Parts: sequence; structure tokens; C-alpha cells
Amino acid sequence: MKMKAYKLFRVLKSGEITSLFINKKERLELNKWLVAESFPTKGFKLRPYWHCTSKPEAPHLSEKGRVWMEVEMDGYQEFKRPAIQGGVWFLADNIRIVGDV
Repeated sequence: MKMKAYKLFRVLKSGEITSLFINKKERLELNKWLVAESFPTKGFKLRPYWHCTSKPEAPHLSEKGRVWMEVEMDGYQEFKRPAIQGGVWFLADNIRIVGDV
């Protein structure tokens, strides 16, 4: 089932977007289904999913040099987090970046 959610991305000087922390060198395309992959990264728990939120809010993350984008998710599960981390996260198998919030 597809569902709307939000994700914070890093914005490069070129205007391209990348993930914040994991596999952040890969440029991400808009309006294309992206499959979650596993990229073990030191200091981060292995969660081979796209991390999304129900609202464009994640108080624990800086928004400097970053942009919230609306995404569609397919194949997701809810993951409870503290309110300071946005409350509920969605861990999605696939996302499609729709556009700016």
C-alpha cells in the first residue's frame, strides 16, 4: 500500500539531493521509485530501509543545508521513536520523491 510521508535530504550546491548519513554520495532522482539497500556505516545501526516521517518534523536534526521533501512509500512499517525524534518513523522498502513540502 502506497502512503504519503516526508523525508529530510541533504542539498548539494548543484541543487541535487542525497541522503543525510547513509550512502550520502549517491544523488537521488525525483519521481523515480528508489529501492532501499543496505549500506553498513560505522556508528549507525543497520536498518536497510528508507527512514521517513509522518510530518516534516525531526527536532533532533538540523535543517541547515537540508530540505524536506514529500515522498510516497511502498512496503513500510511503523517504528516508534521518542517525540524529540519526531515520534513515529516509517521504515520503507521503496520511496518515490514527489517534491518540496
